[in-house]
Amino acid sequence: MAASLNKVFLAGNLTRDPELKKMGTGKAVAKFSLAVNRAYTDNDGKKQDETCFVDVVCWNRLAEVCSEYLHKGSAALIEGRLDMHTWKGEDGKKRSKLEIVAQNIQFLGDGARADAGDGNEEA
Repeated sequence: MAASLNKVFLAGNLTRDPELKKMGTGKAVAKFSLAVNRAYTDNDGKKQDETCFVDVVCWNRLAEVCSEYLHKGSAALIEGRLDMHTWKGEDGKKRSKLEIVAQNIQFLGDGARADAGDGNEEA
């Protein structure tokens, strides 16, 4: 089997405040969404802007730090991995969701701490 790599780097702005919860085991988890913008020129030569919204999840101390220092509009650089969740909805249809499991986050601007360090992610 060929080697594989699951690594993502995204820079953008939070679309909402991080939502911090404690799991039954006492581990912290925070979730938020990141807006990532892209500017390009279309075939007609017109400048276009496109925004992609990405869900991010953080674990343990990284979750606590994000909840404390990040807020809606904060700029952040996320380093992590892709994770796909699948389930059956109440209507019986198969659903799926792709999210980033953050491993490191750098806070950009806002005078916040420069680096949120290793999140010791939870699988």
